[in-house]
Amino acid sequence: MNMGIGTYIKHAMLRALPRNAVVTHLPPRNRVLALTFDDGPHPVHTPRLLDLLRAQNARATFFLVGQAAEQHPRIVQRIVEEGHELGNHSFRHVKFAAMPAAQQWSEIMQTNQLLQRHDGRSVRWFRPPQGTLTPRMLLRLMLGKQPIAMWSYDSLDYQRRGVDAIVQRFEARPVNDGDVVLLHDDDGETIAALEQLLALWRGQGYRFVALSEIP
Repeated sequence: MNMGIGTYIKHAMLRALPRNAVVTHLPPRNRVLALTFDDGPHPVHTPRLLDLLRAQNARATFFLVGQAAEQHPRIVQRIVEEGHELGNHSFRHVKFAAMPAAQQWSEIMQTNQLLQRHDGRSVRWFRPPQGTLTPRMLLRLMLGKQPIAMWSYDSLDYQRRGVDAIVQRFEARPVNDGDVVLLHDDDGETIAALEQLLALWRGQGYRFVALSEIP
């Protein structure tokens, strides 16, 4: 996961933009966490994750890759039916920020149209692959009224260092009220770690919401 340097917009700079255009964290209130999952849907791991979220009465936002959503429509529909939110993570999840801006926009719109068939929503959060945006693409998104979702807590689960490493990261640096937590639903390590973490956070009084639930 590369946050982006040089010609890319730095993650911290996005915090200065209006919250209806870019979200990096939620207002701290009533001990809420926004769990967000990138790179799905996965035919094996996403259903397991949905089982876990249902058992914990937790809602989340799933940033889906269009190609994968096209291949697994029943899982996408289950995500919607169980009260979760669909986000856009591009259509192919390739080196997105290196593409021409017009091609990037096309991938976003293609995925929006695909996901709209499942939840009926014409506007949804977009999270760029690898978390990178060029200034030109940021301007295109703003002019097109396409809201962007980043994060305030990176779980580093994509490093694939095992369940214990994920849990230990959260123990060493606890979550805060209003955090938008970056996770992935394409690997079993994250789900196994969440079996421990969700119970821990629930015991600390947190509730788990989709990004659009908090104004």
